[in-house]
Amino acid sequence: MANIIKDQQAILEKLNIFELNPMQEEAIPVIESTSNTILLSPTGTGKTLAFLLPIIKALDPNNKEVQALIVVPSRELAIQIEQVIQTMGTGYKVNAVYGGRSMAKDKIELKHVPAILIGTPGRIIDHFNNERFSKEFIKTVVLDEFDKSLEVGFEEEMRSIMKRLTNVNKRILTSATQGTEIPSFVKLNKPTILNHLSVKPSSQLVMKTIVSPSKNKLDTLLKLLNFLGNEPGIIFCNLRDSISNVSEFLEKHHISHGCFQGGMDQQERERSLIKFRNGTYQIIVATDLAARGIDIPEMKYIVHYELPINKEDFTHRNGRTARVNSKGTAYVLKWNKEQLPDFIKNSPVENIKTTTERKPQFWETLFISGGKKDKISKGDVAGLFFKQGNIQKDQLGVIELKRDCTFVAVPVSIAKQLVKKLNNTRLKKKKVRVTIV
Repeated sequence: MANIIKDQQAILEKLNIFELNPMQEEAIPVIESTSNTILLSPTGTGKTLAFLLPIIKALDPNNKEVQALIVVPSRELAIQIEQVIQTMGTGYKVNAVYGGRSMAKDKIELKHVPAILIGTPGRIIDHFNNERFSKEFIKTVVLDEFDKSLEVGFEEEMRSIMKRLTNVNKRILTSATQGTEIPSFVKLNKPTILNHLSVKPSSQLVMKTIVSPSKNKLDTLLKLLNFLGNEPGIIFCNLRDSISNVSEFLEKHHISHGCFQGGMDQQERERSLIKFRNGTYQIIVATDLAARGIDIPEMKYIVHYELPINKEDFTHRNGRTARVNSKGTAYVLKWNKEQLPDFIKNSPVENIKTTTERKPQFWETLFISGGKKDKISKGDVAGLFFKQGNIQKDQLGVIELKRDCTFVAVPVSIAKQLVKKLNNTRLKKKKVRVTIV
């Protein structure tokens, strides 16, 4: 058995966290001692850690079955929580299962049953139906971002999941918005509600409205992006077709960007986020899927290219900037005959007069066909690029190590040259392919 670590301080040190925030300080002991908890707190305030620490403390190291189930509305959130738990280094096995991922991979990993299972509703039901693990020992269930997972589209699956969890004695529901009605099948009897939504770390969010003279807002968007320069940000659209139109327009004007929407396959979506995190892309054009549960850095702005349909989507989109103690701006892009919905308030019109010269794309992303399972570390990758690639330290960008592959940011100017030098070389004991993503 792996060494089991339950000590909160030891876990926090592995996460490079030196103190908990007030929400976490209150939530952790309440979740530990309470059967039913609702935790409401803005995006980016650390709700994941607030429920994971009590869950890990309660796990039985001698139990070889699934003990905690975390239900999430999106693949990205499942992956993100899995990575957080792995970084904690507790010694407990964790797996994330979700639609779009190979079922064969799930089956192989679930043969060694995890203590904590994270998944999207449809994939969890599939594993339940095929009895790939016992449900008998699942004592804790988390509905993360329950306002999404309890929406009408998931209701049947969620009802089925909750019905089959007959031995649950702890339910934890989290959200960054309030007002969602909780169905009776969740069996949330007399919950303790921790509401931190009134404590607004996003108070440094500035709202501005940009008015387009025509219904086609693309030229106004370009003017805004030139004003913002090379700062990273998200452009939110309501429709996939709108994303295609905006993407084609940005490509035409040589603005490096990625896309993120439900019609893309999982690998495409993951690679968009990787390239955004490492600076290859400075812009992501996305649906509301990117408003929550994805692992991306703090950004200075977001743009509502198309106005959100409801207040909740507006809140989650805005939560991608001005997080915790940072400042950020949400730009509302409307054409001059368009009425703003009632929930968009205090958004004065801004006239863009000056522009900043956009610098050309600096970083490119390289793919390496080896990862953690090959016992490859970030140090090994850096060594390969310094020794055999003959690059300087300032020419090596973000290294992102995955289970079976690695992504490395390098300057565009030397990317092709590095591929020629490093493709089919050995990294540790493995011969690897190196290509431009």
